[in-house]
Amino acid sequence: MSDIQAVLDTIKENDIEYVDIRFTDPRGKLQHITMINDEVTADFLEEGLMFDGSSIAGWKSIDESDMKLIPDCASAYIDPFYAEKTLCIHCSVVEPDTGEAYPRDPRSTAEKAEAYLIATGIGDTAYFGPEAEFFLFDDVRFSNTMNKVSFEVDAADAPWNSDTQYEMGNMGHRPGIKGGYFPVNPIDAGHDIRGEMLSTMKRLGMKVDKHHHEVGSCQHELGLVFGTLVKQADELQKFKYIIHNVAHAYGKSATFMPKPIAGDNGTGMHVNMSIWKEGKPLFAGDKYADLSQEALYFIGGILKHAKALNAFTNPATNSYKRLIPGFEAPVLRAYSARNRSGCVRIPWAESPSAKRVEARFPDPAANPYLCFAALLMAGLDGITNKIDPGEASDKDLYDLPPEELAGIPTVCASLREALEELENDMDFLTAGDVFTKDQIEGYMELKWEEVYTMEHTPHPVEYGMYYSC
Repeated sequence: MSDIQAVLDTIKENDIEYVDIRFTDPRGKLQHITMINDEVTADFLEEGLMFDGSSIAGWKSIDESDMKLIPDCASAYIDPFYAEKTLCIHCSVVEPDTGEAYPRDPRSTAEKAEAYLIATGIGDTAYFGPEAEFFLFDDVRFSNTMNKVSFEVDAADAPWNSDTQYEMGNMGHRPGIKGGYFPVNPIDAGHDIRGEMLSTMKRLGMKVDKHHHEVGSCQHELGLVFGTLVKQADELQKFKYIIHNVAHAYGKSATFMPKPIAGDNGTGMHVNMSIWKEGKPLFAGDKYADLSQEALYFIGGILKHAKALNAFTNPATNSYKRLIPGFEAPVLRAYSARNRSGCVRIPWAESPSAKRVEARFPDPAANPYLCFAALLMAGLDGITNKIDPGEASDKDLYDLPPEELAGIPTVCASLREALEELENDMDFLTAGDVFTKDQIEGYMELKWEEVYTMEHTPHPVEYGMYYSC
């Protein structure tokens, strides 16, 4: 009730006109319903809001569409973009007749993953620290019609504009291909917009630490400090929302698409993870890279289930245009301390409390609730079943001779492969009813639609390769 009263006090003290009730669909897109402040009472915040779930892809059919949103009042924040003062609250979805969590609701799945961690006795808190990259463009155009499939993006600071004639002249300062890490302005033309993004997050109470240009042309990153699983998934949804809207205010377009342009780095979302128990870090120990045995088993679970995880951590057909060798993309199922070429890294940490495991293969197209929950479940399966990750790989894996490289397994090469792997490896996800088989099958149905759409559409590159055959 204290959180409910805090929301009511915030509405009154800040002259809030509207309350935005927000939830996340299976694909990871933030959705909302806006309520006038008069309707937002203590009963409303406690009992929730009925809505039509049949309009959300992958949820209920129209004959059983009634669902209920339950606000998490602790997640409330004042929106920085709406003209009218609006308070936003993240919600979970429940069945209206039983009050039980709706199995296909991503946020409810993340909540169940946190509860399952406690139930195992392994730990009581899981921390997640995602590093989501993004691109900024000035102009984005695309077409998908029966007779035309094309896209074109442009940005004044992109290397392909080095000889473009502008009315005010071409200043010539811009990063080259793969040259964005870390020159100062004027080469880094995105400093001010990133600064506004980060300061906006800070004003909303989000824990942030840094911003910088990334390696790729027009590519950027902001630092989001770690937090507990569900809260951090909420924060990542706010993170993306703020970046999209600040960019829009600057007349730019932000995208978290994993591979928006060819020939340059793709966009990843490295996910740092740790488990704590009774206020102590479970991953600190005296094994490889000062990890505990539990941490090594956790890595073993991630590596074992990596291909099934890809369906949640890399959920777009476009994800696999990033997961290819040569673009700082971790495709090899290996782990190492500091070596960034494997799909799991142990970052350097002087303090035991900072000891963590970093999964490097996810990307920000992922639904954060499902991505974080799936990674945790894979790691817990590794600890429960004592899955040995094998020897660490401290060499640059991209420079290995072919005979050595052939012995290292890889992540999936396509969304099709990831869905097929998930179909055959889902038991670790359904432990403790965290994920349900029905939920996974519903999610896969959505993703198969994307696979078929991509596979059945002629690609412009194919015209260049095959039109005159």
